Amino acid sequence: MSKLDDFYKKLKYSLEETTEFPSKYMYKFIIPNEDDKIKAIEDVFDHSGAVIESKPSKTGKYLSLTILVNLKSADEVIEKYREVGKVEGVISL
Repeated sequence: MSKLDDFYKKLKYSLEETTEFPSKYMYKFIIPNEDDKIKAIEDVFDHSGAVIESKPSKTGKYLSLTILVNLKSADEVIEKYREVGKVEGVISL
């Protein structure tokens, strides 16, 4: 099992212990301020009713994204993290 798989396993356990689903979940990401990266993240949450707020860094090189979305399960939360993780340069907070 990779470190990432181990992380997601622990996250799933934690979410199931502390969160009653369906529930709103807040994601926070730092991404390079590039149109293709922004679009890739938006596509992950497309048609999910997510509210996406963005804030540029002081230099404008990076973008902070806060995404609030209603999800049905811990597995759904992790699925979104895995999809976003495929976008190069994304930092999950």
